[in-house]
Amino acid sequence: MPDQGDLLLIPIPFTDLSSKKRRPVIVISNNAYNHKTSDIVVVAMTSNPTVVNFSFTINSSDLEGGKLNRPGKVRVDKIYALSQSMVVKTFGRVNSAVLDKIRNELQKLTVKK
Repeated sequence: MPDQGDLLLIPIPFTDLSSKKRRPVIVISNNAYNHKTSDIVVVAMTSNPTVVNFSFTINSSDLEGGKLNRPGKVRVDKIYALSQSMVVKTFGRVNSAVLDKIRNELQKLTVKK
């Protein structure tokens, strides 16, 4: 069962639904939610270096466990609710500072201007 902060691989379909590719995500839903439901809420990660609003870069030093092959961008604007059965693999866990940064970016994304 995934915990908040876990780095997971999940299959994401191509837009034409012809195939799927495994993509990394970070679990942002809390453990109480994750244990009571069959779903998890995640934000996407990408290796694309393009600077985008509501994103920031992490590397292996930002992890409590596991490692990243290369730095990755956390895309806080890409939020998904997924079935836990979709998880292919858990490969690490981000530290509390990264989770705090995700929360701060989510707040910026949702605050009325």
